Amino acid sequence: MVNGSVYLLLFLYLSAISVGIARRVVPLLEPSDKSTPSRSFSSIFDNSKYGILQLSNGLARTPQMGDGTAGIFLPAISMRQLSKKLVLQLDLLSYDRMLRYVNIMRAPISFFFFFFFHFPYEWITIPSDALVSTGLADLGYVYVNIDDCWSSIKRDSKGQLVPDPNTFPSGIKALADYVHAKGLKLGIYSDAGIFTCQVRPGSLYHESDDAELFSSWTLEENNDDNMEILSLENDRVDYLKYDNCHNLGIEPKKRYPPMCDALNATGRTIFYSLCEWGVDDPALWAGKVGNSWRTTDDINDSWASMTTIADLNDKWAAYAGPGGWNDPDMLEVGNGGMTLEEYRGHFSIWALMKAPLLIGCDVRNMTAETLEIISNKEVIDINQDSLGIQGRKVHVSGKDGCLQVWAGPLSGHRLVVSLWNRCSKAATITVGWDVIGLESTVNVSIRDLWKHEDLSGNAVASFVSQVAAHDCEMYIFTPVSTFRSTI
Repeated sequence: MVNGSVYLLLFLYLSAISVGIARRVVPLLEPSDKSTPSRSFSSIFDNSKYGILQLSNGLARTPQMGDGTAGIFLPAISMRQLSKKLVLQLDLLSYDRMLRYVNIMRAPISFFFFFFFHFPYEWITIPSDALVSTGLADLGYVYVNIDDCWSSIKRDSKGQLVPDPNTFPSGIKALADYVHAKGLKLGIYSDAGIFTCQVRPGSLYHESDDAELFSSWTLEENNDDNMEILSLENDRVDYLKYDNCHNLGIEPKKRYPPMCDALNATGRTIFYSLCEWGVDDPALWAGKVGNSWRTTDDINDSWASMTTIADLNDKWAAYAGPGGWNDPDMLEVGNGGMTLEEYRGHFSIWALMKAPLLIGCDVRNMTAETLEIISNKEVIDINQDSLGIQGRKVHVSGKDGCLQVWAGPLSGHRLVVSLWNRCSKAATITVGWDVIGLESTVNVSIRDLWKHEDLSGNAVASFVSQVAAHDCEMYIFTPVSTFRSTI
């Protein structure tokens, strides 16, 4: 009995000082004996160059989402084979791609006759309806952005912009009311030059007047010009895309801040999207001016363009954050120039890079496959994650670096990891813990965001996946580890 009591006391004593093994999520950004990276986590996912916004409008806490093409899918008619016969070919192109189309065709611009059919009120309201009916609006696609050519070809006698009376006979107010009634937001277009890209009045030297007009428009008849002035008392434009054409050779750093100041002066909150095509490295200065800034030239619907632009935007990852985002241009998903695998990679990498998700296809006529890609909520959640650190390319291997690992930190001590096969054949891609800033002994649970399933078991030290040519796998990595606790 004595021996039994001794054994019992000894057991209780040992229990009191024994170590119990438990699992927990390892905080990625704080030290731990099991998660302290051999390669600095903060150096891999540096965001120290993120700027402080002067715009101070409280917007863009996450990247903007919406339809970037409302009203710009217009027919372009080209003449070819003039030595044989006149051939008319109808192509659906957006205004801001027509000149690029001329360059692609490598033909003199005089050989091309573009018939700019002005987009009517219905061409904006129907995409608005489609965003709602498809459920895209509920996923966050709320901006409906009008592009170039919404205004008349000249200002009125008071120097004010006016809508094209043929296409907006009721002004913009009716459209704004309609869009807002759908729970959406209206975006409009102008240019930091004397003309827009399609030679409508630009806002250079008219910043204050135009900003005030965008923010608070009052309906009245202009008897001098017999035109309607834009109308918005309680409504307003929510978003301004500010382009870079006909800029008189003035550097962007001098042309874009005045509109920022003018928007601030209105007292209204308007998302300010700078579109200076990355010519003056806007990531270095635009964080103090706007809510997003284009880091590249225009994208086109091709694998070569999309991958090139992804690499160019990746350079500026450290400069993006809540309130101001790098913009590698709109999504081409669904326009027909790439495969489904390539579109899946396109959407994955744009989401990981915290790029604006602005739909570039015609939402009224998209395929089920396109809708499936752009409505993947798990991938959208990566883009809209509250931590707001842009993911980036962290490792390459294979011929010409075509086997790539892209990754970025998320809230909740998680990581997003994309394995992107830019090779021409299927291949195995391995991600080692060192390239994503984890100690090799850390256990990681993994969720596949395209298959919408948790992978069985945890991974340690590395993870391997077979990826089809030009495809992209996307995962959430949640590090877990063991820790010692006293019972």
